[in-house]
Amino acid sequence: MFKDQTYISRRQKLRDQVDSGIAVFIGNDESPMNYADNTYHFRQDSSFLYYFGLNSAGLTGIIDVDEGKDYIFGNDLTIDDFVWMGYLPSVKEQSLKVGIKNTGNIAELEKFLKDAQTKGRQIHFIPQYRAENKFKLVNWLGINPNETHKTESVELIKAVVAQREIKSDEELVEIEKAVNTSVDMHVAAMQMVRPGLMESEIVAKVHEIAIRDGGDISFPIIGTIHGETLHNHYHGNQLKEGDLFLLDCGAETAMGYAGDLSSTMPVSNSFTDRQKEIYNIVLASHNAAIDMLAPGVPFKNVYYESCRVIVEGMKDLGLMTGNTEEAIQAGAHAMFFPCGVGHQMGLDVHDMENLGEVYVGYGGKPKSKQFGIKSLRLAKELVPGLVLTIEPGVYFIPSLIDMWKKEKRFTDFINYDKLETYKDFGGIRNEENFVITSGGYKLIGKPKPKTIEDVIDQKR
Repeated sequence: MFKDQTYISRRQKLRDQVDSGIAVFIGNDESPMNYADNTYHFRQDSSFLYYFGLNSAGLTGIIDVDEGKDYIFGNDLTIDDFVWMGYLPSVKEQSLKVGIKNTGNIAELEKFLKDAQTKGRQIHFIPQYRAENKFKLVNWLGINPNETHKTESVELIKAVVAQREIKSDEELVEIEKAVNTSVDMHVAAMQMVRPGLMESEIVAKVHEIAIRDGGDISFPIIGTIHGETLHNHYHGNQLKEGDLFLLDCGAETAMGYAGDLSSTMPVSNSFTDRQKEIYNIVLASHNAAIDMLAPGVPFKNVYYESCRVIVEGMKDLGLMTGNTEEAIQAGAHAMFFPCGVGHQMGLDVHDMENLGEVYVGYGGKPKSKQFGIKSLRLAKELVPGLVLTIEPGVYFIPSLIDMWKKEKRFTDFINYDKLETYKDFGGIRNEENFVITSGGYKLIGKPKPKTIEDVIDQKR
């Protein structure tokens, strides 16, 4: 964890942004896989980590805006717990490390909240993504778990988003550690990939590197010869000559900060000519998006520039036709580019996604419902200190091709006859991580091989 003053300052800044009441941050519990004592890898709630810093299960933090006090509640381990889990300092001992003197057990937390409720004090909490935490709110505040969304505090959500999205220097150090490990993961895959291997063998090696560096993966690894499926977590295919292998993975540091990179590499010793054509279109789109990064630039504009490069590239190959701007406004580009061009990153790989994209990525403004752009997670103006990914891609999705062809959609822009010959192609994307600076942007971490030449060099 950081020094105690970091967490003290963060809580005070949040207190300054909320008018009154108490802000409740529910930490995560252990989560069983198939019975109570066989749990998934523990991951603390990111907002709890941000304000309270403790990576132990079963804790809840409270920031009292009116009284200027902070609390951590949780039950101390029993002797039976010590036998199986080892010694853990008491809640009070842990809390002192993050500058908090006021502590209590869960029964005292329940009393604290009910007293606050009886007095008519405003109780703020952010959206809950775990069922067990929703049920805690039933016991503590009588909130129906199916209706927690109706009582979430928009004021607190906006305050947390505004604070967490600007990364401090010490946070950037942690993020750079995560990205550097992530680069090592991708280079290892480039050096390893060859015909005859199973996808699972490469994924296992990549995961090993994340653990080796003291953390873990920041999200389930995508390592597949079927890159046309954007979030493909199946790893049971054998690689063969002519395949493309798409790797999307990142490391998470012991403190919870994420990296997130994507690479596409040939299983053979070189790309085919057709693979080179698509790869270079994606890379040109990627670089065009990077060149636009600067304070004050709406990220939606970055997305549209990325789309233009892809549409022009598809037109050069005879896969699209017509006016580029009209094709994009109609949504025809989403045949090849059905996702966004990037997202924020920090303590979450999709930073603060549980707080709601309308607040995190759109500044409270409504999102488009159009297929393609509706998947854009970030659209608002960029500001210094914001960390984000750039990851355009081109995907040939057989089911989407069949559906739109049957429906005769966008026939003024899409050449379906030629597109049929690409149904076995797969998908390509490239991804890097950046921080917005006062003068533009900075690549986070060491460079990842991304040109065709750089990727092939790793295979030699």
